[in-house]
Amino acid sequence: MLAARLGLDYVDSGATYRAAALKVLESGIEPDDEAAVADAIGNAEIHFATDPSGSRLFLDGQDVTAKIRTAAVTLTAAKVSRLPEVRRKLVALQRSLAQGRGVVMEGRDIGTVVFPEAPLKIFLKADPEERARRRHHEDQHEGRSTTLEQTAYEIGRRDQLDAERKISPLVAAPDAFEIDSTLISAEQVVERIADLARKRLGNYRLTIAD
Repeated sequence: MLAARLGLDYVDSGATYRAAALKVLESGIEPDDEAAVADAIGNAEIHFATDPSGSRLFLDGQDVTAKIRTAAVTLTAAKVSRLPEVRRKLVALQRSLAQGRGVVMEGRDIGTVVFPEAPLKIFLKADPEERARRRHHEDQHEGRSTTLEQTAYEIGRRDQLDAERKISPLVAAPDAFEIDSTLISAEQVVERIADLARKRLGNYRLTIAD
């Protein structure tokens, strides 16, 4: 929504880690075998495409947009994302996706590691219960069978793993604008960030649809 509002492309960096996790699972590789995981990712083709339904993720020519949202992929992604060589390869990929153009990139280390010089950084948060409710609703809408309790556990576990990892831990960039979305809608979040973009990025020639 925000990317469309700003006239920019959208990149979900977390999806690249999920694609890597799916590659690991389908290849039968142990997620803690750094050399094997890095080699598999190095030989994988990961790219995004946009169609009327939104952003789609492709792994080795196959649309895996739905497949990367399973519980197994979620937990495996948290494990492989702690491996330094994996992060090095995927950070390079993420940077290449924005080369020569402006993007709205979402992820847990974008403002601190991938693009520390980004002209506008947002740290978006919400209460754990609300995050679990939103993810559970999304899972149901997309036909994935989950319970609210399981969803809450997976979110909490991933947060813990990401916050405790030594490489690129989950932390807000010092110059990021923090927005708590617990009690506001997605549309209101978009409006707040678009307003910040008007003030901070006017010289970047954004095409903002008022």
